[in-house]
Amino acid sequence: MIQTSAKAGRKRILAVDDAATILLRITDTLEKYYEVITVNSGVRALRYLERVKPDLILLDIRMTPKNGFDTLRDIRDMKDRADIPVIMLTAMEDKDSVLEGITLGISDYILKPFAPDDLLNRIRRVLEGEEQNCAQPQQSGGGAEE
Repeated sequence: MIQTSAKAGRKRILAVDDAATILLRITDTLEKYYEVITVNSGVRALRYLERVKPDLILLDIRMTPKNGFDTLRDIRDMKDRADIPVIMLTAMEDKDSVLEGITLGISDYILKPFAPDDLLNRIRRVLEGEEQNCAQPQQSGGGAEE
């Protein structure tokens, strides 16, 4: 299932989630501003990426048969695709998932259910190249002096 909402000259966002309701909500939120392509599995996302390079990927973690982390590892191994910014959009909020995403080079981490304005603002920040401090673990005190 690949659906597209093509608008010439707009940045292209690939949304990957196995829940049709989430993909519909993402499309409804973004289609006014971006070209939105939706796929319902990591496998389909990788097939799409063989042909097209989007400007940003929204990626769920819990999917089968290939979860979001495995999909992201494969994206990072693809020639000319490793630099695509990825925002994890997931219901998983455990620290290990956040840290694994950061290790794999995500640009941000958004919890579901998401607020449409928050999603739009975070996408804009990533696409504009602003720093994404919200995806970085907080350092506690001290600094480099030991």
